[in-house]
Amino acid sequence: MTRRILIAPDKFKGSLTALQAAEAIAAGIALLDPAAECDLCPIADGGEGFMESLAAALKGRWIPCPAVDALGREIDSRYVLAETPEGPLAVMEMAETAGMWRLKADERNPLVATTRGVGLQMAHAVREHGVQRIILGLGGSATNDAGCGMASAIGVNFLNDEGKEIDPIPVNLECLSRVDIGRRMVLPEITAACDVDNPLLGTTGATSVFSAQKGASDEAKVTLEGALEKLVQCSGGELKSVTPGAGAAGGLGFGLLQFADAKLVSGFELLADLTGLEARVRAVNHVVTGEGSIDFQSLSGKGPVALARMARSHGVAVTGFCGMSDEVARESGIFDSLHALADGGLPLETLIERAGPLLTEMVLNSQFFEARTR
Repeated sequence: MTRRILIAPDKFKGSLTALQAAEAIAAGIALLDPAAECDLCPIADGGEGFMESLAAALKGRWIPCPAVDALGREIDSRYVLAETPEGPLAVMEMAETAGMWRLKADERNPLVATTRGVGLQMAHAVREHGVQRIILGLGGSATNDAGCGMASAIGVNFLNDEGKEIDPIPVNLECLSRVDIGRRMVLPEITAACDVDNPLLGTTGATSVFSAQKGASDEAKVTLEGALEKLVQCSGGELKSVTPGAGAAGGLGFGLLQFADAKLVSGFELLADLTGLEARVRAVNHVVTGEGSIDFQSLSGKGPVALARMARSHGVAVTGFCGMSDEVARESGIFDSLHALADGGLPLETLIERAGPLLTEMVLNSQFFEARTR
């Protein structure tokens, strides 16, 4: 019987995109069984790689767009434009403009970082291509401005006590008195994909949980939290601030809810819907997934684990390949087998530099076809 295999990994952060990982896995399967029929479907939960994962599925094309990075420097960016029965649709990821990957380690400073580039992309898609829907992936941000920069780029004004407009970066928000949305451009339906359910404020909010990795000191955290509290107060956003996901991407989730009338949804569920993932699972007798790390944190619903649970619900065997894993994931029963590059004992630098060939080799040596099949 011909083996039909769905290959749907997420990225191996720092070494392979989701598509590159899928291709490396497919190369190993081709060596194991040249007759196998492989369906490649890279997945992403909203962070880096989200656009790439949907570009092929939606038969979209890449659109160049002038924008700015998290420090306000002019950059060349891009997003995906796809034609749908409902009209043109744009797929973006906030990390394309305001991501940490664009900054050197010593440049990270969430006190002055902005999401303005995200708003510039949104405005470009509306004005230049008349999009009827925008899908925006959240994750990988260098910002903690609660989407103020994004909002300013689509016409929202942030005013001080004298009625003068301020540049709405966090360090300036202590001067905020009023938010005026009267001149905001008309926007289409906006759906934001995220994989966290943090609120905007508090011990589980954007500043407390995520700002340190973006360069915030303990002193800066106090300023950032105060800035976001002031924003919520001046914009009347108390209810939106406690919405699950409001704290995603440095609070961009809140900004999209409050200033762009967006909806926040699970990144994996959105991608699964747009790519027809469940039907593709039902059409195969083995699912192969993976990402850089599959561990106890992944079990909360990260893409590969969500896919594995979907596969098992349909009685389809599922194998995971990853950079590293832990006993919790291995013993969870979610995967028929789980294989980690780190188990080979090679230095981390080697694993990162040679991730593609090593992943292909691991697939070849794993004999994962011996796992249960439908």
